[in-house]
Amino acid sequence: MAEPAPTPERQAVDVAVGVLIDAEGRFLLTSRPEGKVYAGYWEFPGGKLEAGETVVQALRRELQEELGITIGHAEPWKIDLMDYPHARVRLHFCKVWQWTGDFEMREGQTMAWQTLPVQVAPVLPGTVPVLAWLAAEQGFAGPTH
Repeated sequence: MAEPAPTPERQAVDVAVGVLIDAEGRFLLTSRPEGKVYAGYWEFPGGKLEAGETVVQALRRELQEELGITIGHAEPWKIDLMDYPHARVRLHFCKVWQWTGDFEMREGQTMAWQTLPVQVAPVLPGTVPVLAWLAAEQGFAGPTH
């Protein structure tokens, strides 16, 4: 019996993700809008890089398009690879402490400022490691979601 042919590894899509942290140390989560994969799940906001964009440029564009805000300095933080059934994504997380403008939920999503443990559910699988990283930084013991 012949060995099955190896399946080619799916190409990862690069995604810029903003971990917005306010003056009180809370972080912003947004719900995925209706009509998108994992609709209703909570995540850190962001989106796919377009051709020629850096992570920070993509994050600046996505947060303007989705939330109506203009971010200040974005500090590249961590990169994680997630293999979802619908897509393989390379998530580039950036911390953001400054922004201007009023939050507008331009895709019909919901927003929630959170602390650990988060009070919203369900949380997107790609968000779970970030909550663990934040917990480690804060010396938080216990479940993060």
